Amino acid sequence: MALTDTKIRNAKPKSKPYKLHDRDGLFALVHTNGSRYWRFKYRFLGKEKLLALGVYPEVNLSEARERRAQARKILAEGNDPVQIKQESKRIALLNSENTFEAVSREWIEQRRDNWTPNYADAMLRRLKQHVFPKLGDRPIKDISPPELLSALRVIEKTGALDLAQRLLQAAGQIFMYAIATGRAERNPVPDLRGALKSPVRKNMAYLKQEELPEYLQKLEAYNGDAQTKLALKFLLLTFVRTSELRASEWQEINFDKAEWRIPAKRMKMRDPHIVPLSRQAMDILKELQKHSGNRKYIFPNQHKPLAFMSENTMLYALYRMGYHSRATGHGFRSTASTILNEHGYAPDVIERQLAHSERNTVRAAYNHAQYLPERRKMMQEWADHLDELQKQKKQILGPFY
Repeated sequence: MALTDTKIRNAKPKSKPYKLHDRDGLFALVHTNGSRYWRFKYRFLGKEKLLALGVYPEVNLSEARERRAQARKILAEGNDPVQIKQESKRIALLNSENTFEAVSREWIEQRRDNWTPNYADAMLRRLKQHVFPKLGDRPIKDISPPELLSALRVIEKTGALDLAQRLLQAAGQIFMYAIATGRAERNPVPDLRGALKSPVRKNMAYLKQEELPEYLQKLEAYNGDAQTKLALKFLLLTFVRTSELRASEWQEINFDKAEWRIPAKRMKMRDPHIVPLSRQAMDILKELQKHSGNRKYIFPNQHKPLAFMSENTMLYALYRMGYHSRATGHGFRSTASTILNEHGYAPDVIERQLAHSERNTVRAAYNHAQYLPERRKMMQEWADHLDELQKQKKQILGPFY
């Protein structure tokens, strides 16, 4: 006799599990705790087997019969329903590990040793905010070019064209990683070349040589925080990246050799960097010792004793001096590079001092000390030139080499 919904609903637990049979191999197994599990008994290749079909009442009698019918169809096609179910679970698990989000997170972790912590965290934050909500749970192998474009178009419509382009570039690297690890067969990013609007590139605001005398005079007259003033002076003398200056530690300074050795972990491209220090730069460090000589960081945060200077501290000082939109801390790298090139210094020497990336990894491992004598001479002459410019009001000096 076929099972009824009333009969299974009213089934009481017994001292041992027992079965409530329906028909064609379907039955409900009633456990001693009263729970009722649907099972389908069948034979495959001469062996008796059981297929779990769910739990009552989440799966009612009608749904259990439908699942039995699907299993019988699989049997009729010559396949084992249990094996098919196991394979479906395996594929679902594989897909959960091979989603765009899962692969993206793995890609980021693989590259953390080559990135600064801030860059890795920023990359994950951008993906979480802008891409994962749209594509995060999709198997990466199934994502099509139009699907990726649709997600990036949302960013494009906000006007953040540069961010959209950066995430497109990151997506390309993520797909290439997926291909290399056997979880995708193709990269859809090349198909989107030209599909997004290109951002208008603006050069970093920086001071020209003829603007330096006035700037140096304003900096000397700056009546804000003394440490911030010294930081701006030191930045112009060394033209490092602002992040490298802000996080600088006293242990990185060799006073005997007049060198600042920045470890690879703090450099943008993860290569160690040597900054020869001019007499003027050394004088600033000696003055800074009065402010932070007993601290870890040369430029400590005024509000957080264990942290280093905020990224906006120097920028706001420039604003107070009247250089809003006219200069940035990073822009002093362009100022120095432009003037040094104009005054005849070897481009390779300048580029090495700017710590621009060496794409050949073998050379990069050895070039942190490259051109050091020439760089030491150049840095001292640069500092001397700035001293002369500070004395001027309108005219600049000629070549200083």
